Amino acid sequence: ISICRDLPNIEVITFSVNGISDLEPLHQCQNLSELYLRKNNIMSLDELFYLKALPRLRVLWLAENPCCGPDPHRYRMTVLRNLPSLQKLDNQAVTEEELSQALVDGVEITAPPARKSVENGWSKSSASSAAGATTEPQSELLSCSLEETNKTQEELDMKPVPMDKYSSFSPQETDCSRKKRNNVLNAILLLMKELDAEGLEIIQQTVLRRLQAFQKKELQEE
Repeated sequence: ISICRDLPNIEVITFSVNGISDLEPLHQCQNLSELYLRKNNIMSLDELFYLKALPRLRVLWLAENPCCGPDPHRYRMTVLRNLPSLQKLDNQAVTEEELSQALVDGVEITAPPARKSVENGWSKSSASSAAGATTEPQSELLSCSLEETNKTQEELDMKPVPMDKYSSFSPQETDCSRKKRNNVLNAILLLMKELDAEGLEIIQQTVLRRLQAFQKKELQEE
């Protein structure tokens, strides 16, 4: 998520199921309108402090995080009190009645979450976050189960990827397959900004080997 510090103009971010615990890198994304953070490791609603300064944020999906707590009503009211411009929270439309009720039942967040001291390059909160992430089954993190595929597709349907940019897709591919490929491609392009020349050369060599393997496979099939 730290890459977001270098993307001030980004409008839609999908980081569901990523072990994220810190929303500070998002506070400069002034054009952000949709943010998907379902099933991460966000421990406290104080993290909303970093989203309060985002004037265009209209859609937030924060469900299935520890910060949601045992009381769904209090959680929703607190989010809406601090982010009253939201039009949709956790895939449910926000009503005027809820916004009014949030002023009574919600808790106002006025300060960022306290960060624990850093020891040996790792903060205690980061270490606990990493430990929590390891408890997730590998299949949960590395593969796309039917449930996650459906939810991810539902998220992306709110902001469809322009398919004319990826005209190379075969007509046999399903919508979910295309959107998954778009998601992976976008992530790779963003992460490439973090690489130096040596890293880019490694990527180039790997891509060439992959292309050669695909071409060889196509020839064999013919």
